Amino acid sequence: PRNFRLLEELERGEKGIGDGTTVHEGRIYQLKLFCDKDYPEKPPSVRFHSRINMTCVNHETGVVEPKKFGLLANWQREYTMEDLLTQLKKEMAAPHNRKL
Repeated sequence: PRNFRLLEELERGEKGIGDGTTVHEGRIYQLKLFCDKDYPEKPPSVRFHSRINMTCVNHETGVVEPKKFGLLANWQREYTMEDLLTQLKKEMAAPHNRKL
């Protein structure tokens, strides 16, 4: 079941997330989502390979810090990769990240 869920999420995520109305419009960010054997019970780890300036991202490593990103801090089994990417998009558009 875990493998099928990951495949379905991958297929949806490959299409892209976003509507192009954020301050990041026109930019492409590369990130890595890593799901260990405990996914979906535990959240994936998220790391930006592209440089990005956000309050929840460690500026040296590119890692999204779970304590600073609510969805990871309060992870529930029902959450999906799409939920995670959508929430990251909202975080990118948040006023406190627009001024960085």
